[in-house]
Amino acid sequence: MRDKILILVLIITFALTACGGKATTAPPLQAAPTDTPVSANPPSSGEKVTLKMWSHSNPAFQKANELLIAKFQEQNPNIEVKFETFEYDLYLQNLETSMVAGTEADVMELFGTWICPQYASGGRLMSVPEDVMTYDQAKQIFFQATLDGYYCDGKLYGLPHEFNLENGGALVNQEMFEKAGLAFPPQWATFADLIADAKKMTAVEGGTMTVAGFDPITGDGLTFTFLAAILEQGGNYFAADNRHFNFDTPEARKALQMIVDWAQKDKVVDPVVFTDESNSVSTAFWTNIMAIGFIGSWAAGEGLISYPDFKFDYVEIPTYFGGERHFAADSGWGKVVSINTKHPVEAWKLVKFLTVEEDSAVIYNTTSGTIPALKALVANPDAVLAKEPWIKPTFDLLPHGQFIGNVTDRDRLFYTIVYPTVLLAMQGGTSVDEAVVKINNDANAMVDEAK
Repeated sequence: MRDKILILVLIITFALTACGGKATTAPPLQAAPTDTPVSANPPSSGEKVTLKMWSHSNPAFQKANELLIAKFQEQNPNIEVKFETFEYDLYLQNLETSMVAGTEADVMELFGTWICPQYASGGRLMSVPEDVMTYDQAKQIFFQATLDGYYCDGKLYGLPHEFNLENGGALVNQEMFEKAGLAFPPQWATFADLIADAKKMTAVEGGTMTVAGFDPITGDGLTFTFLAAILEQGGNYFAADNRHFNFDTPEARKALQMIVDWAQKDKVVDPVVFTDESNSVSTAFWTNIMAIGFIGSWAAGEGLISYPDFKFDYVEIPTYFGGERHFAADSGWGKVVSINTKHPVEAWKLVKFLTVEEDSAVIYNTTSGTIPALKALVANPDAVLAKEPWIKPTFDLLPHGQFIGNVTDRDRLFYTIVYPTVLLAMQGGTSVDEAVVKINNDANAMVDEAK
């Protein structure tokens, strides 16, 4: 959403992922056919079957899917996969209209956090047949934070590709650190140490910031920082019903004040020059106008496509409050099957090949620059780290993440409610108190509208 989508690799958004696409709310979906059990292993007729698969057009993700589809077709000559991609915003629009009309692809790449509130609830997705994978089996194979976005009402609606981590790590520019006489890669003991280094690499010319020392400003980055800082203080952003929100708390105020201070007190980022729309982290870092870029590790995979010789690292950052790390994580990109597919057996065979088989997962994660959803690839990481060594620091973070929860409309919460309000506070256009109240009121209005 890694805007990341999302946001994700050379569009971004993602933003992907994200993700950083703009907020898009799926309309209410019409009733769908009953989700009846489907056997994953009936006798094969040997007839040629054609599947349609959709995804977003992020270059690294697209390449990963193309490599795996070619491999799948070699092993399954009776199955042809027609793969189509769409620019992120167009993809969301296409999903909305096609799912209402029942004309969506057989297999789709969707962001896990969207699944239950926006797609499974509309009856447009087929649950995973038990002879393909049960939820209990999946919990043994995948990190639970990656899985739980696909699980609701006692049914599993897809399988994940990635641990969508937008917390705890940052891109660091080797040349800038060395020119400033700073240790590289950095070994910060506290977040204050990070900010101290960032100040030494921040540059201002003629009253305009030309190099940001530390930049967390993306739709995903600001929101996930805000949520993590609440959790690290022992707070909770959900209300008692676990559906509405409670951002009107001392923990939320302290979290937001910390973020505002980075711009107004520490002055390590200019929130007018550096935004998600202009000089975003996923682009500015690679053009040497940013020293420390707070973003998911997927951005390294994206950047290396266009800047293969760039000298950088991806490092763990300290906790914001105290020594114990807590953070919220999306269920990231994965594969689902349409309720309307005429070839459910072949569709689930493709999904399982893409997500569960370790060789496939290595190709997907190393090509897209994402963190594995499979526990086995983290327990035995050599194949992944040989191609994307920069993600190694993230492996220690994974046990500390929790699924973000049912946030009703993930993109609206992130990109329409939290991001612009936090950014405005960083710019001095609203107070911390006013911003917290606005986020709380707008987020709960979103929940009430969805009832």
